Amino acid sequence: MTLEERIKALSLLGKAIKELKGDEFEQLSQRIQNNNSWFTPEHTRSAFQALALVLEEGQIRDWISKYKLDDEPEPRNIGILMAGNIPAVGFHDLLSVLISGHHASVKLSSSDKESIQWLVDKLCDIEPRFRRAVTFEEMLKGKDAYIATGSDNSARYFNYYFGKYPHIIRKNRTSVGIFNEQETVEDYKGLARDVFQYFGLGCRNVSKIYIRQSASLNAFLDSIGELNFLSSHHKYLNNYDYNKSIFLVNKEAHLDNGFLLLKESEELVSPIGVLYYEFYQNEEDLKQKLELVKDKIQCIVSKDAWYEGSFPFGEAQCPALDDYADGVDTIAFLKQLS
Repeated sequence: MTLEERIKALSLLGKAIKELKGDEFEQLSQRIQNNNSWFTPEHTRSAFQALALVLEEGQIRDWISKYKLDDEPEPRNIGILMAGNIPAVGFHDLLSVLISGHHASVKLSSSDKESIQWLVDKLCDIEPRFRRAVTFEEMLKGKDAYIATGSDNSARYFNYYFGKYPHIIRKNRTSVGIFNEQETVEDYKGLARDVFQYFGLGCRNVSKIYIRQSASLNAFLDSIGELNFLSSHHKYLNNYDYNKSIFLVNKEAHLDNGFLLLKESEELVSPIGVLYYEFYQNEEDLKQKLELVKDKIQCIVSKDAWYEGSFPFGEAQCPALDDYADGVDTIAFLKQLS
């Protein structure tokens, strides 16, 4: 396929996702939830809508315009070990491989099999030649290069097996929010989306906030009471109850609104149902704190994106195609293999 043909097919996939509704969506979302009960139909819809937005033809063309991709490169076989923490989270890696003209050998996460399978099937219906470019495998051996996403522990395993090949190996990351005491109720609600979407399981979910005054904490909790329906999800509630009991038994100071626990901590990654916070004195102090953990941060959110390099509250889960995981340019990596 030529580059133009790949662009057209992938943009048609975006249109097919937009048209996914009714019984077809209900059946797909039910299969996805049966495979992983964290993936509610609402979260599947959010993930697929985000994909549809970036798979618009203009978005794809803007994304690849700076790379001067080969029209029909000699395809390399790229092994992709996908994460499965949120629905279709591994699709960007697959998209990058296919738009670059390479072949993808995919090992699906056991936590997210249905969404990726549906996307690939739909793409192959649109452009059957992609059937030769995508395979699903359990053992990824002898590939030309690898893209693997997992935990810090699994990254050591990936390095051991794939380190001698060209590779991108991603580790644990999380996201943070910053208060400057100018926040409104709408800002707090936006931050709540960044915290709770996908139950906080994604690397773009905010697990910690940096604040100037403790009054911000109560204002935040008071503003998000409408999200108490989260406690109706049994897995989320189990995590919330467990962490609350630990805090109570250990007599650790915390705030609690019935479905979210706020706790002061210098740690970065909070458990599900918990949001950490840390005080900062001024912007210079904040920069120093963030510099110490920059390799662990996926993205930062702040009011109207006032902090340099941040997203506005509520937009953590809306990355552009060139907002690469861990800041590693996947297309540039793949282009050098040609």
